[in-house]
Amino acid sequence: MDAEAHHRFNFTEDYGLIDKLHPPGSLAQVQEWASGQAQAGFDDQTFSFQMEAIETGELVGGIATHHCDQRTGVLSYGLHVLAEHRGKGYASEAICLVLRYYFQELRYQKANVGVYSFNDPSIQLHESLGFQLEGTLRRTVYTRGSYADLLWFGLTLEEFRDRHGAYWRAAP
Repeated sequence: MDAEAHHRFNFTEDYGLIDKLHPPGSLAQVQEWASGQAQAGFDDQTFSFQMEAIETGELVGGIATHHCDQRTGVLSYGLHVLAEHRGKGYASEAICLVLRYYFQELRYQKANVGVYSFNDPSIQLHESLGFQLEGTLRRTVYTRGSYADLLWFGLTLEEFRDRHGAYWRAAP
């Protein structure tokens, strides 16, 4: 069940690395959140997608869009992959599928993602996908006794199309 997997994630070391250590929550709270996400509409063009292992259907993580601005065609997103499923391509695949949908179906033209400076795997992932470092917001998070920067990466529609042709669908 997705709620149980998310509840398990909330108790992992990684959950505290998102931006702060969070107090533990109940399974009932996570079930209520998951139910709300499952029933949420797509009116504001933000959505939470689940990543599943093809072989088993097991939940391996999630990716959620936010700050989706139809007028400018710019979106942001965040993602997580459970530790035991990292390095298997789930994050790359999810990012490319979401970007293909937003770029080719919803007419967006740019994606932004914020990555904390201590998250080297996410920095490397986004650089490998062609994202460009566009700025640094210094000392924006305090966790585990120290401050960290927030790095902003961006990728345009043209950069995505040119770099990820296998995901690009030609016009009919």
